[in-house]
Amino acid sequence: MKIKVFIDGSEGTTGLRIFERIENRDDIELLRIPSELRKDPAEIKKYINESDVTFLCLPDAAAIEAVSLVDNDHVKIIDASTAHRTVPGWAYGYPELSPAHREAIAKSNRIAVPGCYATGFITDVYPLIAGGIMAKDYPVSSFAVSGYSGGGKKMIAEYDGEERESELDSPRQYALTQKHKHLKEMKAITGLTREPLFSPIVADYYSGMLVSLPIYTDLLQIKHTPESLREYYAEFFKGQKFVKVMPFGSEAETRNFLGSNNCSGWDGIQIFVTGNEDRIVVSSRFDNLGKGASGAAIECFNIAIGCEPDKGLNL
Repeated sequence: MKIKVFIDGSEGTTGLRIFERIENRDDIELLRIPSELRKDPAEIKKYINESDVTFLCLPDAAAIEAVSLVDNDHVKIIDASTAHRTVPGWAYGYPELSPAHREAIAKSNRIAVPGCYATGFITDVYPLIAGGIMAKDYPVSSFAVSGYSGGGKKMIAEYDGEERESELDSPRQYALTQKHKHLKEMKAITGLTREPLFSPIVADYYSGMLVSLPIYTDLLQIKHTPESLREYYAEFFKGQKFVKVMPFGSEAETRNFLGSNNCSGWDGIQIFVTGNEDRIVVSSRFDNLGKGASGAAIECFNIAIGCEPDKGLNL
């Protein structure tokens, strides 16, 4: 029997990518709401409750409202918004973090897909906290570069416009008040006791992301060299198809530059460990529309319905 799937918000960037990834799967029946009814609460409620799995690709308030419409206890909700990522009872959709995370995704009817920046940050920080290498009160800072697709339709239209501002030709830092919407999950999921200092940058390319974590080794609870820390990450993520810890020194292949769009179109995430004995930088590179959004949503969906996690994904 085919899995009935409804995508609420199928015309947004993430919703469209989810649709593209599952529209030709022979194990899925897509429930398609007529475009003129896609904002009608009564129709949305009907489609959600007829589905086995509903993806929410909506603003936070709309996602919360959509969840309130569920009256079928068997419907699984996979929410790509920020609304439920730290809400009790919701599984956090990063199965590679631990067996408990994966089990929660497999068993839960409420799954929150991680944010794109949060995915990279948590990839860098979570293993260090979990292994007792970094103290929970470490003064964490992080910087990141993303393609403009992460800004949604409005930003995409800005960058793709024929008469765009010249400022868009250069990378632009934002979230200058240190109140980026992903900070809450960055802190909660890693177990940090203080919010990190986070500086995101958007640049003139479509998709791809690099999130970096600078570390003073003398402030760690267990001091490491770049080589030994790389080995720690390799062991932590051993056997994970979606996480690739890059060989130490592999950045030399790209003349010691780390591009941020190299993983565009790929659904996994790469980890680089660079630096020296005093200062290390851990960097995660992935597609903000892949492991950072729709790819992660499909991975969670696959686990939730009991099939191979990478089905329909590009690894």
